[in-house]
Amino acid sequence: MNVLLVEDDPLIAQGLLQALKQSAYTVVHAPYGERAEGLLLANDVDLIILDLGLPDMDGLELLRRLRARQSRVPVLVLTARDGVEQQVAALDQGADDYMEKPFDLRELEARVRALLRRSHDLSTDEVSLGALQLSPFQRTATLNGERLELPAREYEILEILSLNAGRVVTKARLAQRLSREGDEVGDNAVEVYVHRLRRRLQDSGLAIRTQRGAGYVLEEAG
Repeated sequence: MNVLLVEDDPLIAQGLLQALKQSAYTVVHAPYGERAEGLLLANDVDLIILDLGLPDMDGLELLRRLRARQSRVPVLVLTARDGVEQQVAALDQGADDYMEKPFDLRELEARVRALLRRSHDLSTDEVSLGALQLSPFQRTATLNGERLELPAREYEILEILSLNAGRVVTKARLAQRLSREGDEVGDNAVEVYVHRLRRRLQDSGLAIRTQRGAGYVLEEAG
C-alpha cells in the first residue's frame, strides 16, 4: 500500500515515516503542498495523510484541488488545529477522517488500516483469489498455502492486480505504481515483471490476461 505523507514538521514526519515503513507501507513524503501535488501526479497513491498547516498553502486547498480532479483517494487529515469548525471544514472538503495533534500512533495506524480496507472494499486484512492469498498490510503473499517470495516490484504488481481482480489495470498505472522519485519505470519493464509473475502463477488456476490496448487483468483461469 502506497501512502503519501504531507507534513512539514520534520520530527513528526520522521516518526510517521519510520512507523509506517515498519508496518510495511511504501511511503513518500512531501513537506509542502506544491510538492505533494507533484507527487500525486507522478505516483499511484492509496492514501494521503494530510497536515493542514503547510508552509506554502492551506491543507484544505490541497484537498479541494484533489477532489476537484475527481480523485477518490482516501485522506486522513492530521492537524494541530482544534475545534469542531475545523473538523467540519475538512470533512466538507472531502476528508475521510480527521485527527488532532498530539495523537496516539496506534490509533492513527488503526485508522489508516480502516480507510484502506474501506477504499478497497476489504472485509479483512487479506485478499483471496482462488489459490492466492495476499496481505497488503503485511506485504506477503501465499500460493497454494506456500509463501511466495517476491521481489518488491513483482509484489506491487501482484498487489494492485489482486485488489482489482477481474478489472483491467492499465500499463500506465502499473508503471506509475512502480516508479519512485528519480527512478521511473517504463512499459518494457512492466512487461518483464508481468511475464515473471505469469510464470509464478502457472498451474495455480490463476492467469494474468492481456487486454490489448487496455492493460492487464488478474482472474481465475477458465
